[in-house]
Amino acid sequence: MILIREATLDDLEVLIDFQCKLAYESEEVILDSVVLKKGIEAMFQDRTRGIYKIAEDKGEPVACHMITYEWSDWRNGMVWWLQSVYVKESHRKQGVFKLMYNDLIAKIKNDPGMIGLRLYVDKKNEKGIKTYEAMGMDGSHYTVYEWMK
Repeated sequence: MILIREATLDDLEVLIDFQCKLAYESEEVILDSVVLKKGIEAMFQDRTRGIYKIAEDKGEPVACHMITYEWSDWRNGMVWWLQSVYVKESHRKQGVFKLMYNDLIAKIKNDPGMIGLRLYVDKKNEKGIKTYEAMGMDGSHYTVYEWMK
C-alpha cells in the first residue's frame, strides 16, 4: 500500500537523489548536488516557498513531488504548481503518480480558496507529457517563457 506524506528534513538525501535522477532523465541536466541541497533545505526553512510530498511503499520512499504557490488575482484564488515529480523506476506504471496526483486534486476540490493545479514539462519529455495528458491536464493554454540567471 502506498502512503503519501509531507516530506521532512529527514528525507533530504532521498530528495537530493530523486531530483538528480529526475533532472538527468527528463532533461539530461546534471545538477550540482551542493546547490540542490541548499535549495531543498531552503524550502524546509521557509514553508511559504512550498512543500515536498513523498510516496512510500512499505516505508520505502518511491516517489516525490514539490508544490509551490501562485496567487491569481484574476480568479481570487491560489494555484498550486506541481514540480519536481519523480517516481523510482521500480514503481513506474503502477499508479503511484496517479495516487499522488489524485491526492492533490482532492485537496484542491475541497478547499474553496484553491482554484487549480499547473505544471510545466520539458518539450522533449514525451513520457511526462503523455502521463499528464492521461490525467486530464491540458497543455495547450499557456506557453511558459523564462529568463534565468
